Amino acid sequence: MGKDVIIALDFDSKEKTLAFLDQFTEEKPFVKIGMELFYAEGPAVVREIKARGHKIFLDLKLHDIPNTVKKAMAVLSGLDVDMTNLHAAGTRAMMEAALEGLTRPDGTRPLLIAVTQLTSTNQARMEQDILIEKPLDQVVMHYARCAAQSGLDGVVCSPLEAGKVHNACGHGFLAVTPGVRFADGDAGDQVRVTTPARARELGSDYIVVGRPITQAADPVAAYRRCVSEFVG
Repeated sequence: MGKDVIIALDFDSKEKTLAFLDQFTEEKPFVKIGMELFYAEGPAVVREIKARGHKIFLDLKLHDIPNTVKKAMAVLSGLDVDMTNLHAAGTRAMMEAALEGLTRPDGTRPLLIAVTQLTSTNQARMEQDILIEKPLDQVVMHYARCAAQSGLDGVVCSPLEAGKVHNACGHGFLAVTPGVRFADGDAGDQVRVTTPARARELGSDYIVVGRPITQAADPVAAYRRCVSEFVG
C-alpha cells in the first residue's frame, strides 16, 4: 500500500470547502472530512466530494456503547467513504461491533482505524485529566494492539509512534498520523509534531495535514511540497 497525504478539510461550510478543492485542477487529493464540516453540512457534502473523485477519510471518532456504534457504522458504510475511525478507548467489544456494522452485505467496507491518544495529549495531561498514569508510549501501544486484535486496519497516532506501532502490530497495520508541520511552519495547538520527511522516515503510512496546506498562500504548492517530502 502506497503512502499518501490526506488534506484535512477543516472548513465550516460546503462553499468554503468546494472553493478550496476547486484550486486543485490536476490532482484529486485524498481528503479528510471531520466533525466541523460534517456537522455543518451533513452526509450530502460527503457524497458531493466523493462524486468529484476524491478519496475520503470520514473522521468522526465514534465512541459509544457497541450496539450504537455498530448501527452508526452501518449508516456510514453507505456513504462510500474510503476510511473512517473510532476511539480505541471504547474497548474491543465496541471496535468489533463497529467492524460488523461497517461491513456491507457484499463483504466490502471502508478502512477502519482507531484513535489511540490525540496528538494534543501529552503525559502530564493524560495523568492529570484522565487518570492514566502509564507511560504514554505504553498506552498507545496497548490501544494499538487491542485495535489489531479486534480486526481493525490501523490506528491514528503521532508520527513519533508510527514505527513502534508497526513493530507491535505488523507492517501491514496502518499508522495514520496527524501532527505534521513543515519545518518552517507553526505547530499550532498540536504537541507531538514532526515534518513530512521525518514522518516518512518514522514509518507513517498516511499523514493528515490541515492548516499548513489549507491556510497556505498557495495551497496547491503546499500540497505538492508535502507530497514531495513525504512520498518522494
